[in-house]
Amino acid sequence: MSETSPKRVDEAAARAHVDAALSDHEQAFESFFFARFLGLSFEYLPLEAPDADKEICRVSFEMSDLLRNPQGSLHGGAMASAMDISMGHLVNKVAGPGATIEMKVQFMRPVMEGRVTVEGSFTRRGRSMSFMESRLTGADGKLAALATATWKMPRV
Repeated sequence: MSETSPKRVDEAAARAHVDAALSDHEQAFESFFFARFLGLSFEYLPLEAPDADKEICRVSFEMSDLLRNPQGSLHGGAMASAMDISMGHLVNKVAGPGATIEMKVQFMRPVMEGRVTVEGSFTRRGRSMSFMESRLTGADGKLAALATATWKMPRV
């Protein structure tokens, strides 16, 4: 491949990745297809707290060629999706399935490689509506994106 040719995704690796996500997914929290496709792992903090008292959902995944935009960095849509998932999974863990009403994402720096960490948390938890944020950092630990969102809480 010449220096002027665009880099291409390894087709065999892409097929293997999709096949693995297809074989291992189910329509449930933490294991739905898109979470498997992104390669997400989940952790709820504090670890010792009962589910209703969890404060953070930490989602992490490895940057891959499948997630790059044309400039070579992590695609903003993948970033926004992971941040939305971190907040939604926290809502589900503490109260049951909710719904994103609105979300704003601020992209601050590119993520080029390595492990990506996303932490969703409540800024104000209400009975019917909650305000949340999610912070995405690259392998260097620097903040790369910040999302704020309003969530409809499940009926209790």
